[in-house]
Amino acid sequence: MSCHEVLREKGHRLTPQRMLVIEALHNADRHISAEELYEQLHSRYPYANISTVYRTLELLKKLDLVTESDFGEGRVRYHVAEKGHHHHLVCHSCGKTIDLEEFALHPLKDTLLQKYGFAADLRHLAISGECRGCRRRKGKKA
Repeated sequence: MSCHEVLREKGHRLTPQRMLVIEALHNADRHISAEELYEQLHSRYPYANISTVYRTLELLKKLDLVTESDFGEGRVRYHVAEKGHHHHLVCHSCGKTIDLEEFALHPLKDTLLQKYGFAADLRHLAISGECRGCRRRKGKKA
């Protein structure tokens, strides 16, 4: 079911601003920040404001239509949930982002449940650290 259909089904209005935010999210080839969404929205709908973007993102997040990730750069980035959930390794030295396959987190999820009784929601996760290239430049073993 598309974002538009879910919004309609849940009784939310499809305002022009919401439609433009959803369109920009779907067209993004990477995770996108609220500020970047606002720039796109404002260029097409000059009367829109940043609070509209934040409210729309909060609604979409509440309806599980978008996921948010913090890549450690001081802003949250968003991704359309229907594009699938995935994970990232983010180098805090050079900023490189590496996609992490979901199966790599299965042992962690199992351990958290078995040892701590904690059912972790690992649908979209960013883990910061240092990439192989930065470690080599610093003379550390990979």
